[in-house]
Amino acid sequence: MRKWMCVPMMTLCLLLAGCAGGTGAGEEADAAALRAPYANMTGCEMEAEIVWSEGDQEWRAEVRCEYVPDGETTVEVLSPETIAGVRAVVTGEDLKLEYEDLCLGAGTLSSQQVSPMACLPRLMSALRDGWLLEENREDWNEIPCVRLTVDQSGTQDGKILSTLWLNTADGTPVRGEIAVDDEIILTADFTGFSFYDTMEPVEQAG
Repeated sequence: MRKWMCVPMMTLCLLLAGCAGGTGAGEEADAAALRAPYANMTGCEMEAEIVWSEGDQEWRAEVRCEYVPDGETTVEVLSPETIAGVRAVVTGEDLKLEYEDLCLGAGTLSSQQVSPMACLPRLMSALRDGWLLEENREDWNEIPCVRLTVDQSGTQDGKILSTLWLNTADGTPVRGEIAVDDEIILTADFTGFSFYDTMEPVEQAG
C-alpha cells in the first residue's frame, strides 16, 4: 500500500480516465486479407507507446498488452518508471487496475469514454469487428503500409473511429489512432507485435 501511494496520481488518473471515403473492390479484398489473421487469432502480444493530451499537457506511456479476444486482456505500464508495473485487466467493458496486491475497480468504459489503458485492446477489436470506411496505401516512418479506418461507434451518441497503419510486408500494426467525434484522442506507435502460436515476435523499425 505504501508503494501505491508513491505513484503520481495525476498521471495515473489520466491513464485510466475516459477521454473526452470509398474503397474499390480490389482494395476491399486487400483489407479483408489483412484483417483475416486478427479475426481468427487466439490472441496476440504487443508493445507500444501511447500518447494522449489533457488540456495543454501531453502524456506518454509505454505499455505491453496481452490481448485475448472474448477473454481476459491485460495491459501493463512499462514506463514512465514512476508508474511502471501498473496493470489493467480488461474483460468486455470492465476495467480493473492492479498494483502489487492492490486491485481497484476503474469504472466502465462507455462508447464516449476511451481510456488510454484500453487503447491497444480497442484497436485490436476495431481490426476484428469494425466497419471499414477507408483504405489506402500510405507509408509511416518510411515503412510501406496499408492505412485502414474503421467505425466502431457504440449504441450511444458519438462516433469512434480507429485508424491503423498495417505493414504491407507482414500485416502487423505500425501505428494506431483513435478519434472520438473527429478529434484524435489517443495514438499508439507499436514497437513489437506477435500473434499467439502463429508467428515470431516482430520488432517495428524505428
